[in-house]
Amino acid sequence: MPRSLSDRIDQGRGLAPADIVLRGGRVFDLITGDLVESDVAICGDTIVGVYGDYDGAQVIDCTGKILVPGFIDTHLHIESSLVTPFEFDRCVTPRGVTTAICDPHEIANVCGLAGIHYFLEASARTVMDIRVQLSSCVPSTHMETAGARLEAADLVPLMDHPRVIGLAEFMNFPGVLMKDEGCMAKLEAFQGRHIDGHAPLLRGNDLNGYIAAGIRTEHEATTAEEGLEKLRKGMRLLIREGSVSKDLHALASLITERHSPFIAFCTDDRNPLDIAEHGHLDYMIRTAIALGAPPLAVYRAASLSAAEAFGLKDRGLIAPGKRADIAVIDSLEGCHASLVLVAGVRADAAAFSARQPVAPVARHSVKAARVEPQHFRAGGNRAETPVIGILPGKIITEHLTFTITPQDGDKRPDVARDLIRIGVIERHGLNGNRAMGFVQGFGMQRGAIASTVCHDHHNIAVVGVDYADMALAANRLGEIEGGFVVVDGGRVLAELALPVAGLMSLEPFEAVQAALVALRAAAKGLGVVLEEPFLQLAFLALPVIPHLKITDHGMVDVDRFEVMA
Repeated sequence: MPRSLSDRIDQGRGLAPADIVLRGGRVFDLITGDLVESDVAICGDTIVGVYGDYDGAQVIDCTGKILVPGFIDTHLHIESSLVTPFEFDRCVTPRGVTTAICDPHEIANVCGLAGIHYFLEASARTVMDIRVQLSSCVPSTHMETAGARLEAADLVPLMDHPRVIGLAEFMNFPGVLMKDEGCMAKLEAFQGRHIDGHAPLLRGNDLNGYIAAGIRTEHEATTAEEGLEKLRKGMRLLIREGSVSKDLHALASLITERHSPFIAFCTDDRNPLDIAEHGHLDYMIRTAIALGAPPLAVYRAASLSAAEAFGLKDRGLIAPGKRADIAVIDSLEGCHASLVLVAGVRADAAAFSARQPVAPVARHSVKAARVEPQHFRAGGNRAETPVIGILPGKIITEHLTFTITPQDGDKRPDVARDLIRIGVIERHGLNGNRAMGFVQGFGMQRGAIASTVCHDHHNIAVVGVDYADMALAANRLGEIEGGFVVVDGGRVLAELALPVAGLMSLEPFEAVQAALVALRAAAKGLGVVLEEPFLQLAFLALPVIPHLKITDHGMVDVDRFEVMA
């Protein structure tokens, strides 16, 4: 709890016992890089004493442990964890993540401002500190059908909300460069405030123009060369390691003590199964150090540099006057937390059970008409066919071309060449659009998988070999209010219901984790070779990521920024 200024001064001076004293551990000083054995005194939600001896009303023994500032995830969509903000909180806070800066544009693309208000209300009740960026691209482009549209006038009334930091990732970078009227209105409204970037492969003078629009951060760099250019041009580089987008290995060489004040970490999209098997930001820290990055640079990126990048001056160090966001870990290399404090509150079962829930929004949001097997036929007389080429571990795709000869007016899937059907079905009840295409990289031999997690418009995406199975999978999503489905031979093999906007489960994260294990196994049984097929599928429909994508409008040439005829 917050305490008075007088209490903080007296406890910091040692004139009164501190509320909490962490004793016997070593503090990792992110200024000097030293590990110093020291008491840490906490008054209410604030650190008031370090590098001294303190008495406390509560003394916690940290002997043999290392104390580091709580970690800050600088860019993520909590919806992509497939659980509510409350379950996300319970899942990752015990791993040392004390602040999450989220962009709720997934739910906003389904239900608009109601989704943003849901996150703002939930963020005030979680143990971790959730900060909200206002979604800048709903929808991401004009080449898709979303469930809502947000203009500058919708966002401006929320810009001074105490939980809001600024404007979320500006994905429509072509719109910025072309000075699209709607893009310009949002950028003008947020000048001088934080604006997140999203500019994959953007380089040279076009990158200069994009940054000149007031954009400060970037999480889409996928090579060290690209990342270094963006650093040199003044952007804060947010290194990402999600369930699909895995950039840490490619960018690890940039994590040096010289660069680290301008580098932070983010997960963007990471599900409970990956968190259970590998970790969250704690995994990024372990991995970066194992790749040779200096621990001081890594822990700076995980907390202090992240706080500075987003203007959160009250956190990021274990120092007097800072928020008592502290992770007590086994070692710098291991980064396994045994105790986590968030604003002086122990992140344990009691703290999580004391939270007041928020009623979910956007129920019954899947309004697509039922589809039949024949709807998945792909016509056209030209044998030359564009094909989306998956690059495992990346959301960038290849723009491939294959010869697929029509048979009886239909270009059929060809498992021998790993060419399977992909379809996107509008599910917001607005126009009934359906678009079909081909994708290579799943390795699927039979059946179908379908999802309503379909960035960022979140229509139904379905891939498969058998049209009847594809229809069954898509129709089943309507019956369970959205989610993931795996079908083979006319039978549902595995599914996960995501009834909150077709994006989030109402179940505990442990139940979602178990369902994902079953789904992954079922997909593998169809021959799927991708480690994370469901989120990989979701990103095949995002038309702001090069090079070839598909939406309900059709196949999209992202480089030309147009729907292909």
